[in-house]
Amino acid sequence: METISKIELRNLQIEDYLELRASMIEAYSGIEDAPWKEHEIKKLLSIFPQGQLVVLADEKVVGCALSLIIDDKDIDDNHTYEEITGNYTFSTHNPSGDIMYGIDVFIHPKYRGLRLGRRLYDKRKELAEQLNIKAIMFAGRIPNYSKYAEEISPKQYIEKVRMKELFDPVLAFQLSNDFHVKKIMKNYLEGDTHSLDYAVLMEWNNIYYDKSPKLINSEKSIVRLGLIQWQMRPLKNLDALFEQAEFFIDAVSGYGSDFALFPELFTAPLMADYNHLNEADAIRELAKYTEPIYQKFQEFAISYNINIITGSMPNIIDGNLYNCGFLCKRDGSSEMYTKIHITPNEVAHWGMKGGDVIKTFDTDCGKIGIIICYDVEFPELSRLMADEGMQILFVPFLTDTQNGYTRVKSCAQARAIENECYVAIAGCVGNLPRVNNMDIQYAQAAVLTPSDFAFPNNGIKAEATPNTEMTLLVDVNIDLLKELHEHGSVRILKDRRTDLYEIKKK
Repeated sequence: METISKIELRNLQIEDYLELRASMIEAYSGIEDAPWKEHEIKKLLSIFPQGQLVVLADEKVVGCALSLIIDDKDIDDNHTYEEITGNYTFSTHNPSGDIMYGIDVFIHPKYRGLRLGRRLYDKRKELAEQLNIKAIMFAGRIPNYSKYAEEISPKQYIEKVRMKELFDPVLAFQLSNDFHVKKIMKNYLEGDTHSLDYAVLMEWNNIYYDKSPKLINSEKSIVRLGLIQWQMRPLKNLDALFEQAEFFIDAVSGYGSDFALFPELFTAPLMADYNHLNEADAIRELAKYTEPIYQKFQEFAISYNINIITGSMPNIIDGNLYNCGFLCKRDGSSEMYTKIHITPNEVAHWGMKGGDVIKTFDTDCGKIGIIICYDVEFPELSRLMADEGMQILFVPFLTDTQNGYTRVKSCAQARAIENECYVAIAGCVGNLPRVNNMDIQYAQAAVLTPSDFAFPNNGIKAEATPNTEMTLLVDVNIDLLKELHEHGSVRILKDRRTDLYEIKKK
């Protein structure tokens, strides 16, 4: 698997052809005449440009998905690949049709395992919804069938793959992406010896399809948040922390979460090996893990296609100790944030310093803010972020007692109301008897909302069970915030007396 720093998914351009061809040769090794010709790609781009997708890793084309639109009545269940593509002329394309037909999907072998194919499939589904397309169809190869052909029929093979008794890399992937088997076809793709010329006609149905075409909002309005209520437990080493973290990332991404939020200082169990040192020296030893943890979480963000907010970790910059975290985006980019306000305890025991940068972050789900624990008790920070268009405020926290947690939650709820935004909070739970100054924790993760008719009466969208390790998965509707801002019972951001006062950054 290649190490990459940036992922981009966009429409194919003719300038991509040489890289596309090189990746396709690698992806279809052993299949003669596999690469598309340049004139064929030009034709696809001329008739259906939005249906041709590529995924880039560090600006190199490493995957592709090509599609046509075909009318349902024109599809014969026993068609061949040549027939469905009009003998590679794409004369079968019908802009008024109701089926998006996938004629190719591939990922360069060196970039498999990063779930890039899933991104292409998800983008196809999104496009189908935007275009009010009834279904997506394609005929998938079954390249492992030749190994079992003497023992079982194609129908039995498909069932065994579906029940996970056998593995087929193509079919298993398609089934996991909500496609169902429509028909087994023979002689679909001439020369596909691995599949013995068999193919499986697959279909995904668009539940939003309406025979009476209507505009479908193409802008993402529902954002799913995955909050991780992390149990403090002894960890043998860094790999044990990665294993636990990946378990939660896998879980929340499996439910389609756009964000995973970890708590403040959730890496503290690794400090147990330094309990013989004084507290200030011990946390500086913990800070040595921050860079490899950051790098690993960047990999997780790409692999699991999720934006990860890494809570916070001690970080030494120019000899000074800070409480920092990272926003690891699923496109491979990342940004750092730093705790601004340091508690008296953090100063007395660890000698921490506060950061000096106040900013918001642009993501594929809109503009967000991130502040750490004590910061939420200072309303100026989030108000400055709201003025920059923040819609979701994330607050990783760590509190040892219930009264400390009450301060964080109460202030977070106030920030949601006064800034007309959602606030997501997540903390650590449990005990760490062998780590000084980190021995007990209390938390209850929650997503808090403004208080108006479109939101819960108590201003709480959802909350976790107190002091229990778990995840909290919550959908938030960004369009409701827009409606509140313009037509709410009260309009706090609009009604400020800026003629009398204002808050600004220095």
